[in-house]
Amino acid sequence: MVVINTEVYKSEDVFGISRDLPLNYIIRKDIDSLFTDSLKRKKHVVVFGSSKQGKTSLRKKYLLETDAIIIHCSNKWTLEDIHVNILKRAGFEITQSNKKTSTGKYKIVAQLKAMFSPLVSSSLASEVDKTNQVEVTTQPLELDPEDVNDIISALKTMNFKKRVLLEDFHYLNIEAQRDFSIALKAFHENSDISFIIIGVWLDENRLTIYNGDLTGRVISVNADKWTPDELKEVIEKGESLLNITFAEDFKTKLIENSFDSVYIVQEACYNVCRENGVLETQENNKVIGKDTNIQQLIRKIVNQQSGRYNDFLTKFGDGFQTTVLEMYKWILYPLITSDSNVLERGLRYSDIRHIIQAHHPRGTELNPGNLTQSLKSVASLQVSKKIQPIIIDYDETNLRLSSEE
Repeated sequence: MVVINTEVYKSEDVFGISRDLPLNYIIRKDIDSLFTDSLKRKKHVVVFGSSKQGKTSLRKKYLLETDAIIIHCSNKWTLEDIHVNILKRAGFEITQSNKKTSTGKYKIVAQLKAMFSPLVSSSLASEVDKTNQVEVTTQPLELDPEDVNDIISALKTMNFKKRVLLEDFHYLNIEAQRDFSIALKAFHENSDISFIIIGVWLDENRLTIYNGDLTGRVISVNADKWTPDELKEVIEKGESLLNITFAEDFKTKLIENSFDSVYIVQEACYNVCRENGVLETQENNKVIGKDTNIQQLIRKIVNQQSGRYNDFLTKFGDGFQTTVLEMYKWILYPLITSDSNVLERGLRYSDIRHIIQAHHPRGTELNPGNLTQSLKSVASLQVSKKIQPIIIDYDETNLRLSSEE
């Protein structure tokens, strides 16, 4: 194999989990084109999928940080906190007012301070010497932080044009997600502001379930989908950058046993590079991975999170509180006993019900309504138990329970 680029790259910047866009990023025709097309339209975009499947890399590839304000959600936030953080990142200084809203909460005072040169356009202001700049302070705005109309009005006063990117949307509790889904319709109807929402879940219609009025106003991008050919391209691009060649048998078995997870592929390649002393681009092509035990390697990668999964089983099984039916403990039963191929496709509601009724003490007398309600709450239970990112999710549209990783 011939080195495509004479530059020297570190293996940790090519394979494995990186804070930056991985150097071996490849374009997935369906996913990347849908995302880039969505950015051209005045609709909100939701990027969803399992953890470590390329959601953040996708937005880093096509969205400059100067084109958006980036907000990382917290599990302690309410709708008010989301709104306040949008204003802060947009450039407002926020203080508390001594006046209260109709709900009894204190209003906020938002004041915009901007530095610009009176001699040049705002787009060139950052390049002008500070001595030529003046500080312009707008009149303070007294706002209700829960009222989306107040937030929209404030952003309009500064002619806000950037997108708003909400990372880790799944960290928000379910109530905050529902409340923001309602606010999102107002942003669409009453402003030109577009949101990009990134979250760990598998339900394409998650936000429209929370608010049916978002149908047609939100474009969903499933970043979870990786084909065998795309995973192979990830490996081969890394080979070119590091001037190495993975044994064909290694590549074939790795892709076959990766559960379509780009995370497992990346980590496996990184581990093999380290084991063979490949820390950076090789001067002469090096063949590696020939004698690697794929099953053992993947098990090692998965076991790195064994503590997290054990913690999940305990906390999830306990449910919100102690109940006679112990539905959350029984929901785990079909997940633990089903074949991995079945879990990959997602467990259908009918199969879950039949399996549980066949083993639950109540048997066929078990009320299906109890199971349905519990399945709808699997995400909120994990959030309340601080299991982040969530491990299992229920798709209310397709009636399937799926594992996130």
